[in-house]
Amino acid sequence: MTKKKLTRIDLQQMKEKREQVVWVTAYDYWTAQFAEQAGMDMILVGDSLGMCIYGYEGTVPVTMDQCIYHSEAVRRAAPNTFIIGDMPFLSYQVSVEEAVRNAGRFYKEARVDCIKLEGGRRVCPQIRAIVDGGMLVMGHIGLTPQSSGQLGGFKAQGRTADAAMELIEDARAIQAAGAFAILVEAVPPEVCGIIRNDLKIPIYSIGAGIEADGQLMICSDVLGIFQAFTPKFVKKYENLGQKTIDAFTEYAQEVRGGQFPQEEHTYKMVAGELPKLEALLK
Repeated sequence: MTKKKLTRIDLQQMKEKREQVVWVTAYDYWTAQFAEQAGMDMILVGDSLGMCIYGYEGTVPVTMDQCIYHSEAVRRAAPNTFIIGDMPFLSYQVSVEEAVRNAGRFYKEARVDCIKLEGGRRVCPQIRAIVDGGMLVMGHIGLTPQSSGQLGGFKAQGRTADAAMELIEDARAIQAAGAFAILVEAVPPEVCGIIRNDLKIPIYSIGAGIEADGQLMICSDVLGIFQAFTPKFVKKYENLGQKTIDAFTEYAQEVRGGQFPQEEHTYKMVAGELPKLEALLK
């Protein structure tokens, strides 16, 4: 049975019914294919690909072309899953016109269902313009990796009353600008819960506790592949990193020791053809 791709209406109804939305990041064909087969509600082609795929120290170096390239692969692998394209650094901050143009690239070239961008009140003009252009926008507040330098690093946000109030005001402004949902990252669960109950649109969490309308995780964290660091909010459901090292090690040992390949791993010539070849070689 073919999986039904969710729409913004479905996602809004899930919030109203208190049904949790589950989503992960994916950056390539095979990961997205497995995510769809596992029944993920949404997939984010996040700019976290900078660290998880390209080995950058952060997300700032990621380009539009890289995001489009990976989003195209994810869409091919998961045609029946709601796909979110992540607007990289400086793809929307320079001007409203450039923000609309780059959002449109995600739709035209990668056939995403939505784009996501970071920031609160300061990016509301861009959100409003993209929405006016006929596209869906998801906001992103709290720990926003693209501006982590301004935040003092990759640190939890909204931990004081004043800081939490700033996030709440950002969330309200994003909703008023026309975003259909907001991702809240690395804030206390109480704050995320207040935002969830205060706003009509879905509020999703990555490291913001269970008081949300759904949860996002980085695929490399879920699978135990990314080894540079592990955020506090991550739960590793598998350790594929170590299993991959073990598999490669065993393969190398067998090749060096003459145990691989064996006869069952090779192809045979058509019967009677080897003598003919030997004759031709004389």
